[in-house]
Amino acid sequence: MISNLKDILLPASKQGYAVACFNVFGFEDSKAVLEAAEARNASVILSINLDMREFMSMEQIIGMLRPMAESSKAPVCLHLDHTYKVDVVKQAIDTGFTSVMFDGSQLPISENIAHIRDVVSYAHPKGVSVEAEVGSVPYATGRDHIKSALTEVSDALAMEKQGGPDALAISIGNVHRLENGSVEINLERFKELEEVLTIPLVIHGASGLEDKDIKMLSKRHVTKFNVGTVLRKRFGSSLRATLESNPELFDRITIMQKVIPDLKETATKIIDLLGQ
Repeated sequence: MISNLKDILLPASKQGYAVACFNVFGFEDSKAVLEAAEARNASVILSINLDMREFMSMEQIIGMLRPMAESSKAPVCLHLDHTYKVDVVKQAIDTGFTSVMFDGSQLPISENIAHIRDVVSYAHPKGVSVEAEVGSVPYATGRDHIKSALTEVSDALAMEKQGGPDALAISIGNVHRLENGSVEINLERFKELEEVLTIPLVIHGASGLEDKDIKMLSKRHVTKFNVGTVLRKRFGSSLRATLESNPELFDRITIMQKVIPDLKETATKIIDLLGQ
């Protein structure tokens, strides 16, 4: 069943778990994630990042994902990830996404709030949720123009009160696309944010966090974790193993039927880790 971000995160906030937001890049990984969610009776978010949006049009993406979400037994949110232009965010809303993220993290906080307020006024009457980011979560690889900046408590509070988003992504030491190793979160800054904010909090770059930190954060004020790298790495390793074990295999459906269970296994572990 299709849902928006607000409706998915509300029970998570009340019951002390977090929802997995998986960046997906096609039918196969989307199918694996939805099967994992249904098996766990868990809600889930299918997220589209900038790379996917440049690869396919939003109409093509929604044409593929929305029927999958509507027919799923699990609550499914269709989310547009980091997007830096308001007109693109509004296009996504009109196309059929049920949640959007306007990323104004590289802007002064006053401009970030003003843009979020604009997006919220457009999205909410259409039943679409809005995510904002305050502070800036850096990238381990690519996107070198994205700065690294911890979330300032006063800025986050101003965003919640003046911008009115449904969820807020924070920077507390987390890093996008970390392929190896782990990061140490700034627990003191998280506690400061947790004390003054009522809005559901979001962590991007979950693949770089230690399991113990993910479990701790998901039981507290973080209700959404964005997951990308770990699922993409599993797809690559599973695909290579499948082809190496049978060099004569060429049928795409046969190949993907061998890969999907591995992706489902990884998605299941993430959903379980977040407490659903």
